Amino acid sequence: MEKKYMERLIGRYCKIVTKEPGEKRASVVTGTLEDVDYKDGFILVDSEQGLGCLRINTIVAIKPGTKNKKHQEINKKIKKDDLAAVGIGTLIVFIAMILVAAVAAGVLISTSEMLQQRAKTVGIQTIREVSAGVTIESITGYTNANKTRIEYLAIRVRPRAGTDIIDLSLCTLSILHENLTILTLNETSITVINTNNESVFYTPLLGNNYSMLQDLESTTFGVIAVHDPDESITKTASLNSGDRALIMVNISAIITDTNGLLPRQTISGEFIPELGSSSSYDVRAPEIFSRRIISLI
Repeated sequence: MEKKYMERLIGRYCKIVTKEPGEKRASVVTGTLEDVDYKDGFILVDSEQGLGCLRINTIVAIKPGTKNKKHQEINKKIKKDDLAAVGIGTLIVFIAMILVAAVAAGVLISTSEMLQQRAKTVGIQTIREVSAGVTIESITGYTNANKTRIEYLAIRVRPRAGTDIIDLSLCTLSILHENLTILTLNETSITVINTNNESVFYTPLLGNNYSMLQDLESTTFGVIAVHDPDESITKTASLNSGDRALIMVNISAIITDTNGLLPRQTISGEFIPELGSSSSYDVRAPEIFSRRIISLI
């Protein structure tokens, strides 16, 4: 073989016919011609059996060609298998991303629903706290027979607009003079207003012939229903829309050193419901008690 033709076949798939000296039959080797070494007299062939050497002086003929169909199908199959493996890996990653997104979406939806519910609850409670409550309309004092001190107080209250129901048994009344006193409802001291044109301070208890004032202590207050169409005050001790009530207080039992509120003395405090805003007061007794019933507010 001439040198110039052998070099042209490097890198091509060839059918190489060789015949060893003394052999009658020739053999065929197929593969890619990798290199030609004229100095040592060998060629390198990459065949299906691997990389090997053939002596140049044994080569009878070299015919370039293409890989046989079976070899092409094997390579094609291997290539497809490789692509399938890559596709499966991509699919696994894609499914994992979908699962992560689904879990994240579920967490976000659950969190948003919880926040929405809590916001709704807080909103309702805030509205109740802001709009609900009790308003003090007036405070009236009742003096002793000598008109030297105020012994009893009548505090007229009503529920504020938007208030549902106020449980009077859960309300507290604070009175600040020399000391702070906290009063709660005496549930046996609940009655309705007089209808015989007598003073409210002479209002008898229901089913009794004595005045409520005789039933009040230093830590309790009584209630007189002034306007109570549904009888919620007398039956359940609760204020609802439209009701009016008098909170009766024995101030002489609270200010024990003078047995009542003297002229020019002041008291303050709050009427605090269970829910809603409280109503505060700050009153000062006049210099002279000209009558037994004194309007303080």
